[in-house]
Parts: sequence; structure tokens; C-alpha cells
Amino acid sequence: MKRFRLSTPSILTAALLAGLAPQICLADALPPVFSLVSAPETTNAAQTASQAASQELPADVANFDYTDKTTDLWDRVRAGYAIPDLENQLVANQLAWYGTRTEYILRTVQRGSRYLYHVVEELEKRGMPTELALLPFIESAFNPQAISTAKATGMWQFMAATGRDFNLKQTMFKDDRRGVIDSTDAALNYLEKLYGMFGDWQLALAAYNWGEGSVQRAIKKQQALGLPIDFQSLSVHMPNETKNYLPKLQAVKNIIGHPEQFNLALPRLDNQPYFVTVEKTRDIDVRVAAQLAELSIDEFKALNPQFSRPVITGSSSTKILLPTDNAALYKANLNKWQGPLSSWSAHTVQKTERIESLASKLGLKPEVVREVNLIPAKMMIKAGSTLLVPKSDKTPDHDISLEIAEKAQIVIEKTATRQVSYKVSKHDNLAGIAKRFRVSVAELKTWNHLKRENLAHGQTLHIQTPVVTQVNQTNILASAGGRHAAQTPKIVHHSVAPARHGKTLLANLKASKKKHS
Repeated sequence: MKRFRLSTPSILTAALLAGLAPQICLADALPPVFSLVSAPETTNAAQTASQAASQELPADVANFDYTDKTTDLWDRVRAGYAIPDLENQLVANQLAWYGTRTEYILRTVQRGSRYLYHVVEELEKRGMPTELALLPFIESAFNPQAISTAKATGMWQFMAATGRDFNLKQTMFKDDRRGVIDSTDAALNYLEKLYGMFGDWQLALAAYNWGEGSVQRAIKKQQALGLPIDFQSLSVHMPNETKNYLPKLQAVKNIIGHPEQFNLALPRLDNQPYFVTVEKTRDIDVRVAAQLAELSIDEFKALNPQFSRPVITGSSSTKILLPTDNAALYKANLNKWQGPLSSWSAHTVQKTERIESLASKLGLKPEVVREVNLIPAKMMIKAGSTLLVPKSDKTPDHDISLEIAEKAQIVIEKTATRQVSYKVSKHDNLAGIAKRFRVSVAELKTWNHLKRENLAHGQTLHIQTPVVTQVNQTNILASAGGRHAAQTPKIVHHSVAPARHGKTLLANLKASKKKHS
């Protein structure tokens, strides 16, 4: 699917919510590192903005009654269905596909059970149809780590530029397109905007998948021919993916609405928050935060997938999510914690050099620096780049500054090597030879299988000297990889995406017109 740059970014910022997640207040008992925050009161200005935003939407959207909240979240979802049903052969085809894959549905439901309550809450606050809570089922199978071939990312599948239009920050340390709260808020803002444009939820969904410009052009074609402009009539102009987009949602909606007709037993989902927000004021390792909350790393990352590095940086505006039951455990364990909270520091590269040489200066293993910073082999680090490195005697023991956390980038250039042979003279030593050839002592020892630094006069050393063959300046982004399949998402982990000669990947992404996939 294609989504294009919006002409007016963040059109519905007036509809942003004051409290984005269920929250509790335990701040008084916590050390200054974290505090569990309560929802802020809505100001008069915010109330006025919210009222103005609701007035821009058709009246039927704002008048849904959700006061009868049952004890089963599925009943609550079904009660808010409000998008007209679509009935055609494509829906029948999708029902046949999903209806024979109950294990896939249950896996997706299990994954989405962490997020569904929050999404339903936000939809109800805005007066939006609750079947929209099932849209991540189609977009990403409720996987916030899902990445498309076009690099649309997260549970709601935002492209980089669209994400920035809706205030989703993407830095070296975090990608808000993956964050549960931020991406949900942005997606609902986008859907509200599209509904305001077309006055029809089916067309709004088509635009979410295909782009509002594409839907507008299709409408003009139909109007010029005197033909209807409903979704089914417009589908003649749509690519196959968009033709099937709403039928997929309709199929899932039907299955969730009447699971017994498909021999499906949905697990019960309690109608209560799964997580609370925790405000962060100091750097903390992902590992430490998970340990304090008594969660596995996988469960912690499932709730906090936006963090791209092993340390969570930022100011008090940075929040983490914890299961409701684990918040008290986290508080108690944090009060007793005696060890360091963060083991990582930021290092600014002063000159362009190889990872091996830089790691040797810092007393680190090259593999550690490469792995944590997602740097492939045979790449040199350009001066001015910021690397995440373990704290040591050679690195400052303080938090990574907010400026670095928000602006840091890694720029690399590809190198080739050629092997040369060097005959050791009488007064040579390893350090001098390494400096002459701009390599490290450790590399010389590795290449020549040396266990000591002593050299013999006349000894021949083999040296891999760097030769710059092509410059590719790239930002090491938090995400890259392959598009999840239409029905079964394929999750691709971090890698480096090359940019054009002399351009950073960030600059290329800004120039791109495509928004979603």
C-alpha cells in the first residue's frame, strides 16, 4: 500500500489526548529515577480544542454511547461496531482464508491482548468505531516490530515521513512508530483526518492504505462519469491490495463478532488496563528495567518496542510501559537497587577510522561496538558520528544528554583493503608500525598470529591497509528490512540501508514522497 506526504502535517493535533494510557500515582514512594505518573487534568484550552475537533467530524461519529462497559473486552469491541458492513466475493474469500487459520488468529489475538484495551479506550474517547481496534490485525498482526519492504514500521505501519508528520520521533535511540501509545495516537489522528476528508469510514480506510490523493483522484474519475463514489464502486480503480484491505478487516470483524460460527473459542480478555505508564528521569538499561519489573526481556520489549538500543535515554518526557501487576514490584525493587542503572555511554568520533582501531583506543572489543551500533563489517566510522559504548575508565560516567539522544547519528563509509608485506627493521615496534599503516596493534597481532608484541629483525608482517573505494554516508536507523506478507507478517530485524553517494539516508527519506506501504 502507498501513503503519501500530507499537505498539512498533524492536522488533528487539537484532538491529542491529555492522558494516553491507564496510569496510577505512586510517585511519592519512588527514587528520582522513575515515577509512576497519574493522568493530568484537562485544561480549559485542551477542552476547547477537543470540542472544536469533534465539531469538525460528522455528528454520527461523536455520538456513540459507550457507557455500558461490560466485563469482557470482546463484548465492548462488538458493541462499538459502527462501520457499514461490506458484502461481496472478496469478503467471502477473506473469510475463507481466515476461517481455516484459527491458530494464526489465536496467535495474533494473544499478541494483541497487551494493546487492545488501550486502543479501544482511545477509540471510545474520540467517538470512533471500535472495529478500528482490529486494524492492526491487518496491518501488522499486532506486532509492533513489523517492518515492510518499503520500511513502514510498527503496529500501525507508518512510513518515516508520515510518522514525522504525526510527531513520531525517529532517532538513533528510539523510533516512536513502534511505541504503543504514540503510534496509536498518531494512527487515530490520521484516521480522524481521513474521515473528515471523505465523510465515510470505508473510504477513510482505503485512503489509509492507498493514500488520500489516490482516493481523491478515483472519486473525481467516478464523478466525471456520473458513477457512485462508495468504496465498492471505487474499487475498480484500486490496486489489488487496497481492494482487499477493507474485505480483510470485514472478515476479521465478522469472526470476532461471531467466533462460534467459525469454530473459534476466543480467549477471554478482561476489560481493564494491561499496562501503566512509568515516567523516566534517568538513563536505565533495558536489562535493568526488565529485572526491576520482574519481567523477561521479551515481555519488556513487547511493551516498549520503540527503544532501539540497550539503554533507554531521554528526559522525564520519556515513558516506559509496565504490566499493571508489575508496577508495584518495580517500585519496591527500585527502592532496594544498589547497582548502576546504566552501563552505556555515548562517544563522539573525532576522526574517520576503523572500528578495530577505535575499539582498541577505548579498550573494547570491536564486535561489541559493531553489534550494539548495528555497523556491518568493512565500514569506517566518519568523524562526528556518535557511538554507543560500554562505560569504562575511558568513558564518562554520566547520563547521555538529551541533545545527543535526539540528534545523534552514525555516518559510515565503505572501505576495501589490500594486503601488503612489511619487513621489520632493527628499531621497529608494533605500535610504530600500526601508527604508520593506520591500523591497531590488536589487528597486527591478529593478522600475523602474534601472541606477544616482540618483533624479530627481518621478520615479515602481513598488513591489511584500508583503501576507500566508495563513500556511502548512512544513518543507522532503528529499522530496516522486508515487508511483512499480506497475511502472515515477516519480521525483519535491524540492518543498514545504504544511501546515495554523498547523501545521508535521512536526507533521502525526507525527499521521498511515499508515506506508507
